[in-house]
Order: sequence, then C-alpha cells, then structure tokens
Amino acid sequence: MTNDLEVARAAAEAAARQSYGKLIAFLAARTRDVAGAEDALADAFAAALERWPQTGVPQKPEAWLLAVARRRRVDAIRRRLTSEASRDHLRLIAEEMEAPRMSDEDLPDERLRLMFACAHPAIEAGVRAPLILQAILGFDAATIASAFLVSPATMGQRLVRAKSRIRETGIPFRVPERTELGERLDAVLEAIYAAFAEGWSDPAGTETRRRNLATEGIWLGRLVASLMPDEPEALGLLALMLFAEARRAARRNAAGDYVPLAEQELGLWDGALIDEAETLLKHAAAKRVVGRYQLEAAVQSAHTTRRLTGRTDWAAIKQLYDALSVIAGSPVVSINRAVTIAEADGAAAGLSALDELGDDKRLHDYQPYWAARAGLLARLGKTREATEAYDRAIGLERDPAVRRFLQARRAGLAAEE
Repeated sequence: MTNDLEVARAAAEAAARQSYGKLIAFLAARTRDVAGAEDALADAFAAALERWPQTGVPQKPEAWLLAVARRRRVDAIRRRLTSEASRDHLRLIAEEMEAPRMSDEDLPDERLRLMFACAHPAIEAGVRAPLILQAILGFDAATIASAFLVSPATMGQRLVRAKSRIRETGIPFRVPERTELGERLDAVLEAIYAAFAEGWSDPAGTETRRRNLATEGIWLGRLVASLMPDEPEALGLLALMLFAEARRAARRNAAGDYVPLAEQELGLWDGALIDEAETLLKHAAAKRVVGRYQLEAAVQSAHTTRRLTGRTDWAAIKQLYDALSVIAGSPVVSINRAVTIAEADGAAAGLSALDELGDDKRLHDYQPYWAARAGLLARLGKTREATEAYDRAIGLERDPAVRRFLQARRAGLAAEE
C-alpha cells in the first residue's frame, strides 16, 4: 500500500508539474474565476491521492484530473445559486455538462492567455507578476512573498483581491493586440524572471520553498518564447536565464563555498546552454528592438567570452550597463555599473559611481551595495571604512556560503594591517 501511495503521489506531482497551469487556464477561460478553478483542481488532486493508490494511476492523469475538477466546479456553482444570478449559474452548469470529454492531446493551451489576463491594466501593477506565478505554477503565497519581499499574509490578500477583480470585471483571456502588448508583456516577463531569480539565489536547492524555482522560470521562459517567437524581449529573457544557469555548477566549490564570477572554473560552465543562449540573443537582436532583457543577456554574453579569450572586455560591459541604466534604471543595475566602472577605469571611479547612489534609501539594507562598497574601499587601501562596509554586508547576507566569503574578505583586511 505504501508503494502504491508513493506511485500515486509521484504521478500527481508529475501531472502538476506538466499541466497545472494548462488545467487552470482551461477551467477559468470562460468563467474568469481563477480562484474557483484553483479550488476545483485542488479537490481533483486530493481525490487523485485518495483513489489512485486503490485503482491505479489512470492512463491519462491530466484528463482524469480535468474531468474531476469540472464536476467539482459544477457542484460549487450549484451551491452558489441565488435567485438574482441563477440564470448565469445554470448556463455555466449546462456548458460544463455538455462539454465533451477531452484527452490530454485535445486540451487547448490557454496558458499564455491566462498570463495576459493576470497582467491586465485593471489588475494592480504590483500583484500582476505574483498572480501569474500562482495561476500558472501553483506557487503558494509564502513562496511568492519571499520573492517579492512582503509578508505571506499581505501577499495572500493581494492575490485574493486580484482574482476577484478578474472575475468581477470580466477581464478577457486573450493575447493583447500589438498596440497594447508592451506593458502587459513586461509583467509576464517580470513574473518569469522573479521566479528564476528566487531559485537562482538558492544555488544548492536546499530551501524547500525555493527549490526548483530557477528551473520553473526557465520552463516558463521557454513556453513564452515558443508561443511568441517574434518577441525580442521574450527571447532575450530566455537567453539571460540560460547564460546564468550555465554557470550554476561553478558557483560553489567542492566544499560548498561561494565562488565569485571572476574566480569560477570555466570548465564547469555548460557550453551547450551558453551556445543556446547566444543563438537566442542573435535572433532577438535581428528584430532591432532593444530592451532590458536583451541588454542584460548581452552583459552575460560578454562575461562568457572569457572562456574563449581568457579576458573580460570591461569596456564593452560598461557600455552595455550605460545603455541599461537609461532603459531600466534600478539599484541593481547602478551597483553593477559601478563595479564595472571600477574594473574599466579604476576603483576610485567605481567608488565615485557608488557614492552617487548614497541617497537611495533602498540601498541602506541591500547587501550587494555594501559588499561592492567594501571591495572598492579595500582596493583603495581604506581599511577602516572597508571593514565597516563588510560588517554591514555580512549582517545583511542570508546565504551562509556568501556570508563566509565576505567574512574571509574582511579577515584578509585585518591580516594586511
């Protein structure tokens, strides 16, 4: 029995991984009721874990889950019947009862339409990306909250309000026309990158809530790029994630210690992923519409050429960051630009660029700012100030491996005195 339960659980997890968003998108496409679709599918998965150990895993698990979810949703609609809205509810019941049974192959892929519904201008801007992560990947509020730096309770409330907004205002599930695509595509891509970045920040995959998020982000990126092959920013984002993923094995040494980019063993970089990313970036560039993700991917491309030339072209990277700061100015871009300036023009120039950011209150508790500042101060021989900056960075860092790296750098300052 235990083995049957494990088999059923594995099959349910596989179905969730492959088809969760597809099932939610199909269930919610006509009713615009994302929350109702999620509840119905959750009931279907619970039923699967109860029945599959006894009856065996069906030949087509996704079709089984869809059939059960549709029945559960009909039951839920019946329970909500009121005299004022009975006609609409009865119509929905009739549609569900009359809809033909579908195999996995017949199920239309409505995920892209669901993503754009979640990114509709009627949805609060700050919750569009989190809503996409939950609707397409099934992330819980706690996981999403950690990626967007808010409390799980706050994120949960925002997601509930956003789903109500979709249902109450009848937001359509469709890919926007070209004239309205820009802002909403940005929200879709932001959601994908947020998922990837959260997983990327846990390179060893040791935190359960964040495990595999980088893989999920790449999977979503491939989905959007395949469905929108002429969108340069979709191609650019996928390239950016693949460049980063190609270096995963080199980010920690055998002891689990953090290894900065400049010291990584080039033989550990995944050449196939880098080549794929380069191809995607070239296809995006051919569209002649420059955007944030293409520029960030170009920065990564410039770094990866070190495996061929043995050197890093800091002048070229500086130019890319100059362009990126115009298109998508952010603290992260500004800090990386300052570090690049230090490599291209000297530590003093880099520190001057960092000093220009000093009034940005967002940086007061931002570890990369203090780590970059400490490194540049150390290079200029300002040991006391560097030590204070390292202390600030160490206190803000959550990753034990990175914290040990910073502590070692700080200890090196003391040894030089």
